[in-house]
Amino acid sequence: TGDTLIVEEDASKPKPDSPVVAKRAMSHPLREAVPVLARRVVPADNSCLFTSVYYVVEGGVYDPGCAPEMRSLIAQIVASDPESYCEAVLGKTNREYCDWIRKEETWGGAIEVSILSKFYQCEICVVDTQTVRIDRFGEDAGYTKRVLLIYDGIHYDPLERRIPDTDIPPQTIFSAADDVVLAQALELADEARRKRQFTDVNHFTLRCMVCQKGLTGQAEAREHAKETGHTNFGEV
Repeated sequence: TGDTLIVEEDASKPKPDSPVVAKRAMSHPLREAVPVLARRVVPADNSCLFTSVYYVVEGGVYDPGCAPEMRSLIAQIVASDPESYCEAVLGKTNREYCDWIRKEETWGGAIEVSILSKFYQCEICVVDTQTVRIDRFGEDAGYTKRVLLIYDGIHYDPLERRIPDTDIPPQTIFSAADDVVLAQALELADEARRKRQFTDVNHFTLRCMVCQKGLTGQAEAREHAKETGHTNFGEV
């Protein structure tokens, strides 16, 4: 009709790209949770290695009752291959070892980690807090998966990557190509070393729980076990 419609803009209403809107949007930035590698403490009950390995290879399943089954598994593997697992490797005869590893007071170590690495077809990395080094079992076997434990000279705990303040399940299985997690594990070990969160296996004090004799260091404990057959020790 030729009439002109005039619409006045409300000057008090901020434009979409105005500084007021931008400032309001920036006042509540989205905080992205950063995953951290952390120790998952398990009981010091002579079976910490088995509990820790089970926890990581099963993707974060904590089952303190798994140890007898894992001990039996190791004994079966060793008994089935007496040529590979001979006295020179085990430090005792094949049969003696199989009886020994089944005992609930027996501690696990490098031999058992190596066997479990082969069984689970994954690289098991043990981070030592005293020396700040990583022993990688199964490193050259071509496995695609990697799990991590932290070791203080006596006790093993599993390592897991978790996102703080969330209900997201922790990650315990990593790619064998993930070298970032190895660097994070070394940082954890170095922090523990600085705080002296390790056990000096040459000077720590033990007591034989069978005859109550006091012992100093791993060497004395081994000698006592060899002389008496006593294998149940407690740290004093």
